[in-house]
Amino acid sequence: MAAERGARRLFSTSSLWLYCLLLLFGRPAPGAAAARSGSPPQSAVRIMDALSFGAAITASSSILVKAFPNNVATVLGGLEVFSGLGLVLGPPLGGFLYQSFGYEVPFIFLGCIVLLMVPLNIYILPSYEADPGEHSFWKLVTLPKVGLIAFVIISLSSCFGFLDPILSLFVLEKFHLPAGYVGLVFLGLALSYAISSPLFGLLSDKMPHLRKWCLVFGNLITAGCYMLLGPVPFLHIESQLWLLVLILVINGFSAGMSIIPTFPEILSCAYENGFEEGLSTLGLVSGLIGGMWSVGAFAGPMLGGFLYEKIGFEWAAAIQGLWPLISGLVMGLFYLLEHSRRRRRSKSQNIVGTEEERTALLPNEI
Repeated sequence: MAAERGARRLFSTSSLWLYCLLLLFGRPAPGAAAARSGSPPQSAVRIMDALSFGAAITASSSILVKAFPNNVATVLGGLEVFSGLGLVLGPPLGGFLYQSFGYEVPFIFLGCIVLLMVPLNIYILPSYEADPGEHSFWKLVTLPKVGLIAFVIISLSSCFGFLDPILSLFVLEKFHLPAGYVGLVFLGLALSYAISSPLFGLLSDKMPHLRKWCLVFGNLITAGCYMLLGPVPFLHIESQLWLLVLILVINGFSAGMSIIPTFPEILSCAYENGFEEGLSTLGLVSGLIGGMWSVGAFAGPMLGGFLYEKIGFEWAAAIQGLWPLISGLVMGLFYLLEHSRRRRRSKSQNIVGTEEERTALLPNEI
């Protein structure tokens, strides 16, 4: 769609839709008054909101990567700084507006910011037009390496989503913190992710050969963090607030280490398999990453809430940590096999080249 309609146009249109949907979501008062108001169901508004958000993210990523083709990871890492800032500033600002002015004002405020950005984006963003590519989304997904990285994205996204519904409940129950201080616990994760993302992006662009190992070890470190969040009972480590915050900080760094290399890795794999270099391929890759992230964001809270009720936070976090553990080990094995295949291929090519040179020199020797 980004190639067919133009990435800038898609981004501007989806931003306008986000503005309208935010106003719709904030308009009715919660409870019975909403049911009597005749407004669209909140679930329908949220579904449309998610579609608009996905379109905006896909278009914006495509524009950035097209504008900076030689610094893909650095640009996306810089973009994640603002994602982290949004995670940091959003909850306290929304809570302040809600307590001071009521339910509708946070959504109106956010919608107005989105609306004000639309003409600015139209003026600043370059316009890239492209013809639809020959390759399909399905062909991209069925590439083995891309499929494995998609599983990595789902596992990491589910880890973030896992914490949303239950970490605050665990902190309130375990450490008896006042409700106003619970949000501060999340700052360790958000700030460390915001700080580490541009650093790992720069590292990925300057040393591309390290991208795959950042991805692998980032997943393994994330798995270890979830084992220690509780911590898992068989480790016999007492749960303490400082340890929880420290683990969240480490988790933020490991998330930056493993998430940032995914886009350039998928993009390079697509180019190696014959995908054309242009906006159509960038749109496919952006859409794939956004879709897989949404799958994990849906699965993580559902699994987390279910496991929290059945077996408690400690075991639930440990089970959630199996996702990045499995994806990290599988990706590591894949990269090792890929490396050995390339070495065998280069060795056989060297042997063939040596024989050709020997054959070419043979008549001269005679």
